[in-house]
Amino acid sequence: MNIDFELATPVDAEDLVKVQIAAFHDDARLYPGVEIGGPPGYDSVEETLATIARGEGYKVLLNGEIIGGMTVIDQGAGHFHLGVLAIDPAHHNKGIGTQAMGFIERTFPATVWTLDTPVYATRNQHFYERLGFVRTGESVFPDITLIHYEHRLA
Repeated sequence: MNIDFELATPVDAEDLVKVQIAAFHDDARLYPGVEIGGPPGYDSVEETLATIARGEGYKVLLNGEIIGGMTVIDQGAGHFHLGVLAIDPAHHNKGIGTQAMGFIERTFPATVWTLDTPVYATRNQHFYERLGFVRTGESVFPDITLIHYEHRLA
């Protein structure tokens, strides 16, 4: 299995949106009572093109095929925020998410990483906690509660 990570280009936008839709909609299957949906812009080619234009979008490739995407946001002063990590559900549980996290930690000069994940997404929570992320709080919105995570690097 040959996994690569590359900066996304405008040509990749539609494929990245397809992967994001598949990944976020899979939550409705995994967690009873969760409605189909995702974070703002997850299903928008225009929003994905804007992310790519800012240089924040990355693609995850398996043998040259897009199977995932990431959004990495530089907050300044060594703080980076993982906005999205989406892997096509057909490729879950193969270590690809762990490889993606390794890639971003090697690629970006971070002293601290932050991210948010829905309170219902226990699988995500386990994944991030296994990688050293620690819960730092929650934000409650009318339609979702997000758990905030942080990972401080030496």
